[in-house]
Amino acid sequence: MPPHRIDLSELPVTARIADSIFSGIGFAIGSGIRARLHKGISTGAAAIALSAGFAGAAHAQNEAAPDVGVDPAMVEPAEQDTGETAAPPAQSPATQQIDFEADDLAYDSVADIVTASGNVILRSEDRSVRAEQVTWNRRTGIIVGSGDVRFVDEDGNQVYTSRIELTDEFEAGAMEELLLALREGGRLAARGGARQEDGSIILTDAAYSACAVIDPENCSKDPSWRITADRVTYTPQDKKVRFRGAYLELFGQRLLPLPGLSIRTDGRAVSGITVPNFRVSESNGIEVQGGYYWRLAENKDLSAQAYVFTEAPPMVSAQWRHLASEGAYQITGYATASSRIGILGTAPTAQNDPRGYLFANGKFQFTPKWSLTSSIRVASDRTFLRRYDISRDDRLRSTVNVERISETSYLSIAGWATQTLRVNAPQGQVPVALPVVDYRKRFADPAGLGGNLELQLNTLAITRDEGQDTQRAFAGARWDLRRLTNLGQVVTLTGMVRGDVYHSSDNALTNTAIYRGNPGWETRGIALAALDFEWPFVGEALGGTQVLTPRVQIVASPPIRNLAVPNEDARAVDLEDSNLFALNRFPGYDRIEDGVRVTYGFDWELQRPSWRVKATFGQSYRLGKDQNVLIDGTGLSERVSDFVGRTEVRYRDFLKVTHRYRLDKDNLAFRRNEFDATIGSRQTYAEIGYLRLNRDIAAGIEDLQDREELRVASRVAFAKYWSLFGSAVLNLTDFEEDPSFTSDGFEPVRTRLGVAYRDDCLELGVTWRRDYVTSGDAQRGNTFQFYFSLRNLGFR
Repeated sequence: MPPHRIDLSELPVTARIADSIFSGIGFAIGSGIRARLHKGISTGAAAIALSAGFAGAAHAQNEAAPDVGVDPAMVEPAEQDTGETAAPPAQSPATQQIDFEADDLAYDSVADIVTASGNVILRSEDRSVRAEQVTWNRRTGIIVGSGDVRFVDEDGNQVYTSRIELTDEFEAGAMEELLLALREGGRLAARGGARQEDGSIILTDAAYSACAVIDPENCSKDPSWRITADRVTYTPQDKKVRFRGAYLELFGQRLLPLPGLSIRTDGRAVSGITVPNFRVSESNGIEVQGGYYWRLAENKDLSAQAYVFTEAPPMVSAQWRHLASEGAYQITGYATASSRIGILGTAPTAQNDPRGYLFANGKFQFTPKWSLTSSIRVASDRTFLRRYDISRDDRLRSTVNVERISETSYLSIAGWATQTLRVNAPQGQVPVALPVVDYRKRFADPAGLGGNLELQLNTLAITRDEGQDTQRAFAGARWDLRRLTNLGQVVTLTGMVRGDVYHSSDNALTNTAIYRGNPGWETRGIALAALDFEWPFVGEALGGTQVLTPRVQIVASPPIRNLAVPNEDARAVDLEDSNLFALNRFPGYDRIEDGVRVTYGFDWELQRPSWRVKATFGQSYRLGKDQNVLIDGTGLSERVSDFVGRTEVRYRDFLKVTHRYRLDKDNLAFRRNEFDATIGSRQTYAEIGYLRLNRDIAAGIEDLQDREELRVASRVAFAKYWSLFGSAVLNLTDFEEDPSFTSDGFEPVRTRLGVAYRDDCLELGVTWRRDYVTSGDAQRGNTFQFYFSLRNLGFR
């Protein structure tokens, strides 16, 4: 009997089938294929009904064969079968819509096989299946997809296989030469796969890698790493892939076993053992680090690490992270018990001296206006972080801040505490600021004169265990009016008034006399007026566009009782380009410039294709001279200030040079000379930074001592994925610049060299670092570290 055939090769069509034909196959594809078997329909009628159902002419459900709605012109003549016709099975309560496309559809009535071929596509919601051919053997109930089969599930994972076999009830299935391309970029290949009755997939002789199999030049390449396993199990219920007998292979060499390894197909983290980390240091000897990661919920996790050293007792650490409905926070802690050498080189303490470090931070947004931000950092001693290479900070700041922010107001209620890790810096002299309250309210044109009015209330309380205590409160108002003239000048008028109240005690414990203020209660009033004038000029120059903006500013203020009140937040004053036109060149509230001064300078910018040059230069002139507040060396103590400037040159993303400077007004000597340059691409580049502060400020004025430092770093890429890198920090300060230094003007602080490999899925390297300064039990010497990171496996 010749087969009944519907030929759609000339016009692909799309049909909607009410019952599920394909609800999923392979990896993370639900429960498999469920097709309606119209076994009671006569052979010829069944062929037409099923073919029409595939082709989309009608739904072959609960209808007689003549009512399938097939265009008679599209159906070839066929012999009529005299078999009895039975009603189709009852519909499932939950039906699923399927979009279907194919170039050709045929039915072999002899073998009782329905065949769809040529660009077969099935779509259901976010899933799709493509194959060259799909056959349904109605006698055996087996459905087979073959020829470049690809399935995409709702998570974006893709399944590629040469052949998939499923029963009409989806009780079992098999796949051959399987390749799974996960949404996160990983690929899982297996020689064979079998689907179990519970929906899980068992893969044998499998290998997983996140590496691309072709390079950017579209050439084939071997993956730099892969995970091989005897058996891989995928469970679609939790979307997890579990490996049994897994090993890590690096550049084709088997390195180490990975017991308990599992990943998720949707890219989310899973619990498991983390990959070890190896290091060798002068302070601790050989270090091996390993741990475990717990994925407790979608919004919280916990990781624990253990550290074993050959020259120190073991150490443990843990990190807790939690994403709540109103914010997020994390808590990290380290703990050990070891001998400790004092910061001044005293003998070690008891063997089991508890040591550790706590770091916690987070932010919560309670309403669109109210939020809480906090950061807590506490160490057991001054050398713990440096000895165990956790951090090289020389101070640990802790803060809690409650804020309310609206369109016209701002409120901050905060507290600050600092733990010093510096040598010879007594902790008792370090202040605790609690509370720090700042409130600001802005009004637009409140009096009909134009401009904006801002009211401010501020209070601060500073306490020290072994030093001066200070409390401060003030209330102020500031009005700003900005206008643009017909000639293009920008004119800004500013007026400010403020009233301050101070109380201080134990003032004599502050070493620098000009910072103490008078003990007890003190008050002062501040008034300030300013006129700022800018006039930009635009024109062509050097094949580009230039903008030259001369600027003049006049600031006037009556005498202010600066030395009568303590100076807690305005000590590090220094004239530079960033504060040249500031109303107050002091960084805080406790000191205010008084008298009358004129500041003048210009900004210049040139832009041309690929190039950008910016420059700032200026100076100020003071009608009076105040050496009591503005001390020599700051660049502001004389009537005529030093010159300050900044120059930036940038060429695309290849070159960036920044030069900041202050020139002595008398001899043009550099009092501040800061240079930063970066040249190169992301793969190969060089960086250099140089800073020299040559201000000749009198000894004993803290925060303003001279320094000279050089920083260099470079990376050179070679052999496509490899690179050499290095960096160094050199202290060039000598005894003449700072009497507290005993170096000869060339003292390395830290150097680093290394080699690294990095491609699309692997990063590994070896680093050598040398520290040249011993601080307690954090010894100077060499540190070697080996690290590697595998994409998609979430560890380093």
